[in-house]
Amino acid sequence: MLETIAIFLVFLYFKIARVHKKEEFLSQKVIAMHIVAGVGAFLIFAYAFSHSSSFIVLIKSFLSFIIAALLVTAVQVGIFVDGKPLIKMSHIYKAMPFLAGIIAFFAVILWLF
Repeated sequence: MLETIAIFLVFLYFKIARVHKKEEFLSQKVIAMHIVAGVGAFLIFAYAFSHSSSFIVLIKSFLSFIIAALLVTAVQVGIFVDGKPLIKMSHIYKAMPFLAGIIAFFAVILWLF
């Protein structure tokens, strides 16, 4: 179960990072955050392919990719309440360091336990 959540968070992070790259300036901190998330993603997928069937991992990855893309697109289009957006992309960008940390944490947890 943790593996599935970790795979979803990896796709969500990199979809947000792709949108962030198009809209904002990339600083050294953001690049370092992407590297941490990339190493975590590599470790998560290495664990997934070594401990599960590759077909199952590909299905989990495909579904996670689709769900992450739909979530980010929904935020980009906007969910409005009384004429004001409920969630802005700037709120999502502020959550990126936590998301990168969670991805790295899940990678360590998967390999240790």
